[in-house]
Amino acid sequence: MTIKEKYVPGLEGVIASETAISFLDTAKEKIIIKGEDLIALSKNNDYLDVVNLLLEGELPSSLEKVALEDKLKQHYDLPEKVIELLKLLPKQTHPMDAQRTGISMLSGYDDDLDDRSPSANKERAYQLLGNLPTLTVNSYRVLQGQEIVAPKKDLSYSANFLSMITGKLPTELETKIFDQLLLLYSEHEMPNSTFTARVIASTQSDIYGALTGAVASLKGNLHGGANEAVMYMLNDVKTVAEFEELMLKKLQKKEKIMGFGHRVYMKKMDPRALIVKKALKELSAQAGDDLLLEMCEAGERLMEREKGLYPNLDYYAAPVYWMLGIPIPLYTPIFFSARTAGLCAHVIEQHENNRIFRPRVNYIGKAYS
Repeated sequence: MTIKEKYVPGLEGVIASETAISFLDTAKEKIIIKGEDLIALSKNNDYLDVVNLLLEGELPSSLEKVALEDKLKQHYDLPEKVIELLKLLPKQTHPMDAQRTGISMLSGYDDDLDDRSPSANKERAYQLLGNLPTLTVNSYRVLQGQEIVAPKKDLSYSANFLSMITGKLPTELETKIFDQLLLLYSEHEMPNSTFTARVIASTQSDIYGALTGAVASLKGNLHGGANEAVMYMLNDVKTVAEFEELMLKKLQKKEKIMGFGHRVYMKKMDPRALIVKKALKELSAQAGDDLLLEMCEAGERLMEREKGLYPNLDYYAAPVYWMLGIPIPLYTPIFFSARTAGLCAHVIEQHENNRIFRPRVNYIGKAYS
């Protein structure tokens, strides 16, 4: 006889792990990272502060942050063979797949790959965070038939990352906003990609394997790829009225509109989206062009009225990326680069207190005797 247990599609609301890393406190509308409020951090701190918080458990002093940035800069340059491999990829390769391939190859350069200790994993996390801007940008450039660009070690972490993408020195405002996006994307409790990384790590697989799986998870447009879909939708029209018409047509066809709704923030706006909406206003003022802002605000009002849905981070992040001069195919790889800090923290925690994930099923197949 088959024993029936409660089945929850998508594991919605199911507690899959205990963690000291982060928590979405919807009652207090807070995103807690190691005891700190991520939204407050986004107003007063930068991405490297949160990297230190995630990996060391506390916000860094000014001297510690300088040391952290210096450590990351030691890993800016990729092994030459990684670049050579990227050049062998078919030109139609998705940038996320190129990023995934590069991360997987980096494991071959780790002389202590079987060491799962927290100290070894932490050093790998710093190496990956240093590697990723160079890997992310150049894997995309190779696919576009463009020349490899070298990192600029005289710039801050975020300014270098953005400069490599755009080919120009970013303004102070552009650097601040790009850094803020990295911070807001850094960690978010247990989304699909983090769960994927922890499941892989639970087999005692290495951190590169866990992150490779996380890239594959994040590639899907129901997770990381939503920001790209939002920008393509915005670019399909030229006016606010056309954007509203496009959204209404999609709703009539019962098509999913990316950038709205969230498994956790079901009855309110993602608090990260509020921060990025403000950033869009700042960039619009700098450019003297409010069109994207007006379109997004109109879409926000329409979706609340028609569906009772609110923007998530991806909805406002997409036009911010666009105004920063970032190509659309790089939106999700940048998301992953930022999230690497949180993913590595989860892999370290999983390896420290491990139990392999092995769920069961309710069998609904043919009867048997």
